[in-house]
Amino acid sequence: MRRAYSVETVRAAEAALMKRVPEGALMQRAAAGLAAACGDLLRRTGRVYGSRVLLLVGSGDNGGDALYAGARLARRGAGVRALLVSPDRAHAGGLAAFMAAGGRVADGPDGLGGLDLVVDGITGIGGRGGLREDALALLRAVTRHHGRTPVIAVDLPSGVEADSGEVHGEAVRADATVTFGTYKPGHLIDPAAEHAGALRLVDIGLGPELPEPPDLEALQYADVAALLPVPGAESDKYSRGVVGVVAGSERYPGAAVLAVSGALHGGAGAVRYVGPGADAVIARFPETLVHAGPPSKAGRVQAWVIGPGLGDGRWAEEAVADVLGADVPVLVDADGLRLLDPETVRTRTAATVLTPHAGEAAALLGVAREEVEAGRLAAVRELAARYRATVLLKGSTTLVAEARDTPVRVNPTGTGWLATAGSGDVLSGLTGSLLAAGLAPRDAASVGAYLHGLAARHGSDGAPVSAQDVAHGIPAAWRDVRAG
Repeated sequence: MRRAYSVETVRAAEAALMKRVPEGALMQRAAAGLAAACGDLLRRTGRVYGSRVLLLVGSGDNGGDALYAGARLARRGAGVRALLVSPDRAHAGGLAAFMAAGGRVADGPDGLGGLDLVVDGITGIGGRGGLREDALALLRAVTRHHGRTPVIAVDLPSGVEADSGEVHGEAVRADATVTFGTYKPGHLIDPAAEHAGALRLVDIGLGPELPEPPDLEALQYADVAALLPVPGAESDKYSRGVVGVVAGSERYPGAAVLAVSGALHGGAGAVRYVGPGADAVIARFPETLVHAGPPSKAGRVQAWVIGPGLGDGRWAEEAVADVLGADVPVLVDADGLRLLDPETVRTRTAATVLTPHAGEAAALLGVAREEVEAGRLAAVRELAARYRATVLLKGSTTLVAEARDTPVRVNPTGTGWLATAGSGDVLSGLTGSLLAAGLAPRDAASVGAYLHGLAARHGSDGAPVSAQDVAHGIPAAWRDVRAG
């Protein structure tokens, strides 16, 4: 599992560790890891000896890390030059070591010639509010002349927010980011994560100083495999979980089919369908149990999914109210989000999972969509707290948050191929099947998002993908996770 901590927590852990190690030891460990990562990247296209490396050096420890790493590369025969954003504030020890190793300070961004690598050490995890004008001018000049040169960021791409994943204005776009001690939220959450490129974590001994729990966590294969509800020899369709699906309308009958498809491919023992799309559902999935409604009369379920393609008529309003009155977990998506009563959600005794995209989240919060997209972490936390629910915020980075104080989960399997009509309906059915199987709401949402992303990759195989392809890819994603 990838775990991420806030800047404040990282700073406190570093301070505690520095009391137990020699002065400068942490910076040397960081510089060694950074130099090794630079060397690996340089060897992919050539070699370290004779390569041409440019350091973009800001003030403070981040610039010191870059300078000490540059010194190591210079001692291995690389031609390393440094552009200092603030020459009078450069890290003194790092600059002295860099010069002693044969590194050179460049007068400016012009006349640098060809480059094999740019190292971004302008600002670190303490940067706030975007790049200052002097740093921005330097970045623009280097990008203009060397925009295709690979970039490695030191700890975090300069100009992005470590704690929130927000990006204010222009920021460095790195091919890789080398971070130290632990991941930070900005490494995992868009739009900052998009700037980070491939991540490489360097162990500097910080682990024992970091508290529990982390601020964020991202499940990996083994974590998801441990949560998958696998039937045993004595399992039956009821013990595996019966999920009820209320979806579709005369205008959107396909939403019913896709939500049921997600539930069935996700391992539900049985699916009860309530809604106007019964004929379309039975035509595709004859094993589905259909009922004319209301949902509370449809029979026993372990969880409900309501909302995809439901429309906004009287029947839809009554169905949402009926389902929210049930004493089982309920997942609300799409049209159901517009029709729910907030106070009803807040006072439910059973679990509620809300699965909005950015536009729906903005409507629930009463803010602009752009505000949600720019500050995804703040938005998902606010939604969970306001509605006292588990919230799965869909998007380029899918986040899962609870009302209680648990780490926000970040889904690492997202792909642009999921930006297709109906894929969210499949996710709702899939997650509902996991709720019905007995997974806790946070686990069901996290595992559902993880499998959903993998399923899109299977369905697309690098080509355009439809929601049906995503649904059909779920069993393959399941097998992948179990195989590790």
